[in-house]
Amino acid sequence: MAGDNAAVTTSLREVLVAETLKKGTRVTGAERDKLAADLKKRYDSGESIRALAAATGRSYGFIHRILTESGVNLRGRGGATRGKKS
Repeated sequence: MAGDNAAVTTSLREVLVAETLKKGTRVTGAERDKLAADLKKRYDSGESIRALAAATGRSYGFIHRILTESGVNLRGRGGATRGKKS
């Protein structure tokens, strides 16, 4: 049941952020700073840029730019990497 509360809280937060951001509107000033802090916290806790974009109704590029502006160290893309041949 504790997991259900966390899911409800997360989806409620996603709805609130999405409602305050109408698609295509400019986000400036204090509102942009508040959004950047929220996105930074969520990204640092493990959410992906794509998940944040879907939750807020904004584009991947917008979220990426906000995170970069707020000084977040972005995670690598992951996946298999080629090692040195021995």
